[in-house]
Amino acid sequence: MKKNIALLAGGYSGEYTISIQTAETIAQNLDSTLYNTYKITVTRDDWWYDGKHGKISVDKNDFSLTIDNQKITFDAVFIAIHGTPGEDGRMQGYLDMLQIPYTSCNAIVSALTFNKSYCNKVVKAFNVVHIANSVHLIKGEPYSMGAVLDELQLPVFVKPNESGSSLGVSKVKVVEDLFPAIEKAFREDDQVLIEEFIEGRELTIGVYKVGGYLHTLPATEIVSKNEFFDYEAKYTPGVTKEITPAIIDDKTKEQLENKAAYIYRHLNCRGVVRMDFILQKQTDKLYFLEVNTMPGQSENSIVPQQVRAAGKSLKDFYGSILEDCLKSQSK
Repeated sequence: MKKNIALLAGGYSGEYTISIQTAETIAQNLDSTLYNTYKITVTRDDWWYDGKHGKISVDKNDFSLTIDNQKITFDAVFIAIHGTPGEDGRMQGYLDMLQIPYTSCNAIVSALTFNKSYCNKVVKAFNVVHIANSVHLIKGEPYSMGAVLDELQLPVFVKPNESGSSLGVSKVKVVEDLFPAIEKAFREDDQVLIEEFIEGRELTIGVYKVGGYLHTLPATEIVSKNEFFDYEAKYTPGVTKEITPAIIDDKTKEQLENKAAYIYRHLNCRGVVRMDFILQKQTDKLYFLEVNTMPGQSENSIVPQQVRAAGKSLKDFYGSILEDCLKSQSK
């Protein structure tokens, strides 16, 4: 008997459009002989399924749909929402309360990893990877530019603490640009992270667990024509070169895979995540940047590239993640 799968897309953030593209890729690669997939769009105003009968709203009391007078409940949820509420633990908490399995990290892990500053503090305590020096600002709390500059050396990155797709991020090279960059980041979030720039190669790697076994995907090197891997660089063809698999020596490859796997295990991640690192230019030290618990997965995104580079099909990949979710969370 086919399983009913809810595929959640959209969300409340500026990453809405990217989420819709991610969901399209996943939908196209879920085996229709095994699953009835219902793509549900989530906005602040409504959650709905758009089928042949038009828009049908989700009953949030039990996360169900009623189509042709028939009530449809779900065996599992494939979360494809970037940003809030699909990547910050809110949706996970809701589904936990309804005891419905889902494909991503649990509520606590999602909330922790979504907060860049808190996640950095936890990963730093693992003592397996370097973390750039940073200052964490909270809206409404006083701060001084002098105190920030006492802690950090320019250039720095100024970024919303809880935001994806590099929205609201600035690279600041001169003091005069620091305050405007902080204000820009505060327009996206109530918390801001100011982080020292680490010069080097940007490497990103997908990690996932199936059947109790941890797998790392071939890493990607990101080479942006822009100052950094900003929103334009991420989503405009030709601005960024993504090299998959990354051309790195065996020592770096082993270090990257081992450290990413360690962080995945010790953060208690679930499903597929993507971890971003910088390989420092002079020292070859690996610096941790962040964990993406719902990485972009439109057709040409990094995770699908890495899956193909590993010799796997997206159909098998998404199928294995979904089957693992159905088995491990329904016990």
